[in-house]
Amino acid sequence: MKKLIYTFLFALVLHLMFDINTCKAQWVQCDGIYGGSVRSFAVSGNNLFAGTSGYGVYYSTNNGANWTQTSLNNKDVYSIAALGNNIFAGTSGAGIFLSTNNGTTWIQTAMNSGTVNAIAVSGNNIFAGTSPSGVFISTNNGTSWTQTTLNTEVYTLAINGSNIFAGKSNYPNGSGGVWRSTNNGTSWSQTGLNTQNVRSLTISGNNVFAGTFDYSNPSGVYLSTNNGTNWTQTALNNQSVGSLAALGNNVFAAVNYIGVYLSTNNGVSWTQVLNNQSVNSFAVSGNNIFAGTSGSGVYLSVNIGTNWTQTALNNQIIQSLAPLGNNIFAGTSGNNLVSGVWLSTDNGTSWAQTTLSNKDVYSLVTLGNNIFAGTSGNGVFLSTNNGTNWTQTALISGAILSLATIGNNIVAGTWNSGVYISTNNGLNWMQTALNNLSVYSLATIGNNIFAGTYGSGIYFSANNGTNWTQIGLNNLSVYSLATTGNNIFAGTWNSGVYLSTNNGLNWTQTALNNKNVRALTAGGNNIFAGTDSNGVYLSTNNGTNWINKNQGFNVISTIGALLISNNYIFSGTYGNSVWRRSYTEIIGIKNISTEIPMGFLLDQNYPNPFNPSTNIRYSIPKNEFVKLVVFDALGRKVETLVSEKQSAGTYEARFDGASLTSGVYLYRLTTDGFSETKKMILIK
Repeated sequence: MKKLIYTFLFALVLHLMFDINTCKAQWVQCDGIYGGSVRSFAVSGNNLFAGTSGYGVYYSTNNGANWTQTSLNNKDVYSIAALGNNIFAGTSGAGIFLSTNNGTTWIQTAMNSGTVNAIAVSGNNIFAGTSPSGVFISTNNGTSWTQTTLNTEVYTLAINGSNIFAGKSNYPNGSGGVWRSTNNGTSWSQTGLNTQNVRSLTISGNNVFAGTFDYSNPSGVYLSTNNGTNWTQTALNNQSVGSLAALGNNVFAAVNYIGVYLSTNNGVSWTQVLNNQSVNSFAVSGNNIFAGTSGSGVYLSVNIGTNWTQTALNNQIIQSLAPLGNNIFAGTSGNNLVSGVWLSTDNGTSWAQTTLSNKDVYSLVTLGNNIFAGTSGNGVFLSTNNGTNWTQTALISGAILSLATIGNNIVAGTWNSGVYISTNNGLNWMQTALNNLSVYSLATIGNNIFAGTYGSGIYFSANNGTNWTQIGLNNLSVYSLATTGNNIFAGTWNSGVYLSTNNGLNWTQTALNNKNVRALTAGGNNIFAGTDSNGVYLSTNNGTNWINKNQGFNVISTIGALLISNNYIFSGTYGNSVWRRSYTEIIGIKNISTEIPMGFLLDQNYPNPFNPSTNIRYSIPKNEFVKLVVFDALGRKVETLVSEKQSAGTYEARFDGASLTSGVYLYRLTTDGFSETKKMILIK
């Protein structure tokens, strides 16, 4: 890249460097497979590949604990198979793609059109079952394909020794069921199962199982013990079965919209082992069985289906985010099976559902070691142990749209019932004088409470809700509020972001003036706005200018929640779960010079004393992981300014103490071989 850049004129170089730095700024999904149903799996060594609807291929190297999207990222992938180090992905309408490097790059094979429902591998032969053209074979890794004599729509393929089985639809000409070839597809014969729509096949020893799929006449699972000459209907006989898998003598069947059934005795009896999920696909890796669902990502069982664990925070609408120490909590909605409160202890790399489940959680707030969750219809819940247990507070009904703290008090904004306040951690709640409006957002400055309402602008109380005054934006719906110093920002529907510098007496519309703004958060002088279907915007000058910050999103989502914590900014989306991005990267820690310094150096901050912000300059002589942290006089961490790997050079970070009290603060620069601490003084 540098050699290329150096060939340009200097002025153009500067322009390109700016563009390149911008392109490197990326959002990264925190965890899991997002956006689309999981249609197919393949196992290659220790890697698990998953094909999704609309979002291409993901892979996991740790049994689904984490997933990474490959560069094939915008296709409906119906089928996947592995042949040595080659991964084949069958798509809807675009044929088959091949990757030889674990999904880093993909090339379209000679089969470059059509829908590929199934891929199977036998020796060096690759078979593809397509719509509407039947079965193709490739003997040279997809360089060329030959159509076999089975030339009508095929849904599924399975191979047992020299036998190749193909499952077909019975419509429109009654030629469905299971077909078999014993000569690599040169000829095919219809087996005894010839009047069913067969969507899935699996092999267990010498047994062949066929799953049938028919809404009007569901017939469940059939078994053949003689390579398809005869078939017997198993006990799972009145369901539509879209997918099958075998693990030893255990056979798993996915029943449409109901879940997964298990048989340990060749279909004589079946037991339901995963409830209330629509499962499209299975994968077996060692003793692990994976189930790919419609809308809920991937589930994993390590004990033959006795227990299942969801491998990610998937396809969720994120309504709220809140930090508690190093933990991040996410409130989700829209799917009763997995909605509620989720917890991440590793900055969103992985998530676990807390015991507050099966509820839509619209709002979260923390106070000390307590976390409060506002639900849809069930009031406010409280956890004192990081979500291990939850207790319903005295506010037991109604939709809680927003939560905030003021001192030791909890403030709750409701649908149609205004604002409630609790002075004792939710044991009791008092409805304030603002009692007949829907309150979408809350914010506090000192002893002042601001309430953003639906259709009636912003209300203000200086006495814990005893009295309220309408202070502006009277005919607007205010979905979000954020404060920094004495500034209040209001995110509105259709009219963007407004700013008040005098406690809401006057409001000025900022340059972001034509968007639906659902979420706002502030970090020092940096204001972030989460919009409806337009992603994230940043302003560093109180709204005079806004910069789009959507680099890295695979879909420009509706942003329902924003949070700055642990040197990341987290973005909670509607239907695409949680994303994160380095906070220092997104706001732009300044690289003052790329000249390699003689050694490590931490400069005295300037100005010093300061009010409310100051600059800290430092130099590193080699590529290092750098941490720059601010502490109070007692050694308690106040803010992490930098926590990332940086190249050799001189940098400058800005620290804002607007929310802090006057006093002495410490800042410490730490690398692998260097540590230095200096003092600075905040005077207000």
